Amino acid sequence: MTTRVEIDHRKGEGPLRGADRHPEKANRPDNPIQRKPAWIRVKAPTSPVYRETHALMRANGLVTVCEEAACPNIGECWSQRHATMMIMGETCTRACSFCNVATGIPKALDADEPRRVADAVAKLGLRHVVVTSVDRDDLRDGGAEHFARTIRALRDAAPETTIEILTPDFLRKDGALEVVVAARPDVFNHNLETVPALYPTIRPGARYYHSLRLLDRVKQLDPTIFTKSGLMVGLGEKRIEVLQVMDDLRSAEVDFLTIGQYLQPTVKHAAVDRFVTPDEFEEYAKVARGKGFLLVSATPLTRSSYHADRDFAALKAAREASLKAA
Repeated sequence: MTTRVEIDHRKGEGPLRGADRHPEKANRPDNPIQRKPAWIRVKAPTSPVYRETHALMRANGLVTVCEEAACPNIGECWSQRHATMMIMGETCTRACSFCNVATGIPKALDADEPRRVADAVAKLGLRHVVVTSVDRDDLRDGGAEHFARTIRALRDAAPETTIEILTPDFLRKDGALEVVVAARPDVFNHNLETVPALYPTIRPGARYYHSLRLLDRVKQLDPTIFTKSGLMVGLGEKRIEVLQVMDDLRSAEVDFLTIGQYLQPTVKHAAVDRFVTPDEFEEYAKVARGKGFLLVSATPLTRSSYHADRDFAALKAAREASLKAA
């Protein structure tokens, strides 16, 4: 049995073996990684601004999901000074079969992290920032107060910056969601990731209807907050199942839907069932817009935070147009 060797781009070190990042997957049979079609290949990052963004993240001791999740858009985004901050450490307590973030026992929370995130955002001059996190099932509130402190620090350091958060599900963390919503992010994102039938194998630590209720509850608590969710395709889902998820999200009054191609991080992760064509993504986008989402992004390279600043402007414009038409 072979183990794919990865380079840890965040630290600039290697080799870092997949088994070290994902010990729970070490004994799984290998799933060979398929050759990617031409429409989802990206160029290696070479921009000086990319290197400046990288240096700023390291100087502030920050973690980004761009690196930890091996996002294919990192070169483009960092070259435009866009980065998605990942708070509460780099080790997740879940073991989703699609995710490249390291799993294991996390370190204690860093109380100074919210300030450092806010400082980096101010230095980058971001119009819009996305803050996500690992799952922290080990914490009593799942990290809700840490999210709230980060939002408040951002408001103080960069008052003109709009804030989007991409949260865990806060499963069995009573009152956690209310703490985060009370801090009033501009966009609350929580990804359903896949269709209900695939949760036992793709997202085994989560519950589909709990995640759906989480999004619905955000709107109940504060209808002014935009809500957002995302799906991966190419995991074995059926078209009719994707359309049902769209209906479920609209029932929860979710404003913004993203759909992107699942890309297999290592041979130990879930296999790609198929590469969905650009034409199929466009068809999903048309259907989703017809179902009433204010905004839809559906392309092979779409990720939750891809073009988030541009999309937020479009989201606000779509809401204003909808209110005028009502």
